[in-house]
Amino acid sequence: MRLTVTMPLAIVVEVDGVAHLRAEDETGAFGILPGHTDFLTALSVSVASWRDDCGAEHHVAVRGGTLEVRGGNTIAIATPEAVVGSDLHQLESEVLARFYRRLAEEEAAHADAQRLYLAAIRQIVRFLRDERGPGMPSGPAAPSPAVFER
Repeated sequence: MRLTVTMPLAIVVEVDGVAHLRAEDETGAFGILPGHTDFLTALSVSVASWRDDCGAEHHVAVRGGTLEVRGGNTIAIATPEAVVGSDLHQLESEVLARFYRRLAEEEAAHADAQRLYLAAIRQIVRFLRDERGPGMPSGPAAPSPAVFER
């Protein structure tokens, strides 16, 4: 099988002769052998490992992404970040820890951005309510303030 691991600006792994691949999605670990049916899944932050035709093990840590199997002989992994390494223990302990930290930072930044967005919407609503003045009807059928100025 042919395996390609890509990041947005780089091809990290491009190899032929893959005999077996092991990866993880949110349901757990799974394996891909030659002749596998077409398949698409979202990967977890994990280490994908493969064995080549000579029996040598290879590993790549991925920060999520997608894995696609096409035609039973092509595996494509697209991920925001990947690190290739020969030491599985180091990849699992150091690199995955770094990926989890970055993922947590991104989630916190997204939550902060959502809070700011909602605060801005609340301010706009307060401003629009204040502009209508006290005691004036509100809602889509309410007349504009100019109607009451005569």
